[in-house]
Amino acid sequence: MKMRRRSREIALQVLFQHDVGRLPVDEALAVARGGSTGAEWPLVEALCTGTALHIEELDRVIERHLSDWTLDRLASADRVVLRMALYELRYLGTPPAVAISEAVELAKQYGTGSSGRFVNGVLGAIVREASRAG
Repeated sequence: MKMRRRSREIALQVLFQHDVGRLPVDEALAVARGGSTGAEWPLVEALCTGTALHIEELDRVIERHLSDWTLDRLASADRVVLRMALYELRYLGTPPAVAISEAVELAKQYGTGSSGRFVNGVLGAIVREASRAG
């Protein structure tokens, strides 16, 4: 597994613990660091702390692109993947094709059978809106 993909996977697990288990990000990161290898820890930490810091803003953007859904009704893994990918797009400068592709793969691995298509659709709509806005 590529190191950056592994880093995103660990970040997803940390953010999932934060979202579902209400574990503070720094505690979840400490646990993950103790048991995970093969990751770029600066990327893991940036994804986790940045996503948590900007969660309200990220949620507002995501919610605008959900048709007949609310953020609370989403599968937890889908919600976390969307937040993390959007943070990566907005703040880390990851090219949209890379961020979306990685998010779709994580959604397929950790979500439901339709998670990959769902995440792709929401992130694609967000990127198209941002490109139209300039």
